[in-house]
Amino acid sequence: MRISVIACKVLLRELYYLSWNSPHIVEIWPVKQGLHNEPDNLRRKVQAMVDTIEDNEEDESDAICLGYGLCSNGVAGISSQKIPIVIPRGHDCITLLLGSKERYRELFDSHDGVYWYAPGWIEQSHQPGKERYEQQFREYVEKYGEDNAEYLMDMEQNWMKNYNWAIYIDWQEFDNGENIRYTQECAQFLDWQCKVVPGESALLRDMLRGEWNDSERFLVIPPGQVISPSYDEYIFKAAPKDAQLDLRDTPIGQT
Repeated sequence: MRISVIACKVLLRELYYLSWNSPHIVEIWPVKQGLHNEPDNLRRKVQAMVDTIEDNEEDESDAICLGYGLCSNGVAGISSQKIPIVIPRGHDCITLLLGSKERYRELFDSHDGVYWYAPGWIEQSHQPGKERYEQQFREYVEKYGEDNAEYLMDMEQNWMKNYNWAIYIDWQEFDNGENIRYTQECAQFLDWQCKVVPGESALLRDMLRGEWNDSERFLVIPPGQVISPSYDEYIFKAAPKDAQLDLRDTPIGQT
């Protein structure tokens, strides 16, 4: 098969690593990190890529895989006219790195307030910690002066009070020593507890290998239907294109 993969840049290291071992031809279409905070924009970007892939008559794809979870409903409404779309079941990319929605839920429920660290998150953006704090403070000082900057930083840090854990997802396929040290330094600066958990490549690996028959792990959306949130353990479902989508807030997911 020829598989086109539209994915957030936080997963590029893992996807490129796994694609070389796929029996299929895999082409990866990267999307800017952080668009889960702008779900309407994410939806437009991904849909535009789906349309471009469909219009390519020279290298026709047999399937379009999405390297996303539900991502704040950013994939809700995505559809294709002639190519099946495949998406692994998960709220966000953390599920894809941990290997299953069940393992994500287990860790989420057993730790009070988790912020996840992984290679792509560290490489693509400043994560909560000293580096991010100092960069943000400098920007505020330049714009608003030091006194206002201190007030704004106090406001900026309020959301972090909901977190108590920095957990690094450690894929054995990579040398993660430097990233683990970085996560530990961030946790120390924020007065969070720190933990390293093993990652699992099976979910992304099977997506790139075309092993989508397990409906507990993957949703295959036929041409002419759309991705719709299901608000149950399956996370999303296929729906008729003219269906009214229910886009209420999702209960979990990295911000």
